[in-house]
Amino acid sequence: MKREETLVVLREYTSISEAEMAKSILTGAGIYATIRNEYMATIYPIGAMPAQLVVKESDSARAAQLLDKLP
Repeated sequence: MKREETLVVLREYTSISEAEMAKSILTGAGIYATIRNEYMATIYPIGAMPAQLVVKESDSARAAQLLDKLP
């Protein structure tokens, strides 16, 4: 039986476009990523409900390294 992967919040963004860009970078590197609160972040005022970039716990260190290289 395959163990289910734990998902962790890697980053929080007040801008959906920033979250989508980060997700795209990770996906392009072969890392599963998704955005939580995507729709809520567009409805509520900035900062009230941030978009959360979520990855598998096993990929979190590599994903953080990739995003830390961004300007």
